[in-house]
Amino acid sequence: MEAVLAAIGVVAAAAAVGIAYRRGLRARHRREEARRLDEYPFYPFVVDANGHVAFDAEAFDEGVRHLLKDRNDRAARELIVIGQQNLVRDTFPSDRLRRYKQLYAMYGGDAVVSENDTFLENFRRIVQHIGRSFPNTGIEILLHNLVNPSRSLVAIENAVVTGRSIGSGATNLVLDLKTRRQRGEDKINYELNIGSRRFKCTTIPIFRPEYGLVGAICINIDARFIRESVMSDTARLEAFFDNLLRTDFELDENILSQDEYRRALEGKRNFLDEAIHTAPSGRKEHRLAAILFSDIVGFTSLMEKDESATLEIIAANTALHQQAFGRHRGRLLRVLGDGILASFDSASDAVACARSVQQSVAADGRFQVRIGVHLGDVVHGDGDVHGDGVNIASRIQAEVGPGEIGISDVVYANVRNKQGLQATSMGERSLKNVSAPVVLYSVKP
Repeated sequence: MEAVLAAIGVVAAAAAVGIAYRRGLRARHRREEARRLDEYPFYPFVVDANGHVAFDAEAFDEGVRHLLKDRNDRAARELIVIGQQNLVRDTFPSDRLRRYKQLYAMYGGDAVVSENDTFLENFRRIVQHIGRSFPNTGIEILLHNLVNPSRSLVAIENAVVTGRSIGSGATNLVLDLKTRRQRGEDKINYELNIGSRRFKCTTIPIFRPEYGLVGAICINIDARFIRESVMSDTARLEAFFDNLLRTDFELDENILSQDEYRRALEGKRNFLDEAIHTAPSGRKEHRLAAILFSDIVGFTSLMEKDESATLEIIAANTALHQQAFGRHRGRLLRVLGDGILASFDSASDAVACARSVQQSVAADGRFQVRIGVHLGDVVHGDGDVHGDGVNIASRIQAEVGPGEIGISDVVYANVRNKQGLQATSMGERSLKNVSAPVVLYSVKP
């Protein structure tokens, strides 16, 4: 009897150990399946000393090996997304590719890709509707499916802006967006200069909690089209805004707050209307800007010789200045008959614009201009613009010869390292109504 009881005890103990082992194994599997991919040591991205994110093929293969052995649907499916993004099917050697295909089949890779297509469908509709709301404006909007970067472009409106089409790739965008996320940066309001083309762009990444980065919406604005073609031609400017403000039908619907609705019924016409009418008179705005002052040489004698021809010269001079302002982000402040005043946010843009103007004037051949550039305080108020920056820029242009560009020392300090710029010191000059002498430089157009 004792032997039987002992045997029963051994069996019971073994069963208990087995149960505990199975419970421990299940707990381990639960812990394993709850882990995200970035919790593993083989997360397949590395960050270099410059903060750039790069794909780590060795770590990726280690992850494939691990997840083939220890199941984790969450981590494996994210790894599949990363594999598709980094084109491992096209770049891996045969042994690694075989393991990846095994992982892809084991965890339903086709379903992962299909689910992501479905997830992005609503974003595709958003892109289509926004893009169709402003046709022929030089504004392109598109959607990238970054689970398939070699053929990532899945929706595009106003594609004539860049000439791309559905199925175009964006193989570098994944790592670029990951790098920017690593640095805590947003990829908005950036400039692209490609040959003679210039674009203002914004890229908005799309993340899924289970997979991370899966897509991106991009907005590209043709800056040269708007500045050079639209802003320089009144008819095109009107057409641009007609396209931007185009509507297909009218709704009887109120989107205003109660206060704004009341003001609208009382006659308020736009969101700035009230502020404009109640702004205190005499208020002045000070800002630092690069000022360009341009003046036609011998204007009085030109008028005495042929007034009609000189008026044509003034019109041509104004037009070529406005075109240059469009190319170099300038703002026309005032036209003074034969003189033109403009401001720029940067000294380098102002100098580049001055060189462009002189080249265009030389190509015209009917007249010459002098140009002065200074970086200083500008005062806006009472419907006019003035200040030390304006005064000094106008005095500088009087110090240079026909067809020349004069810049102050503070402007030179900002542009002297620009490639292709040739500047010669003119020494100190005492300028009218300027208390201290100013060191000037002559810039070759």
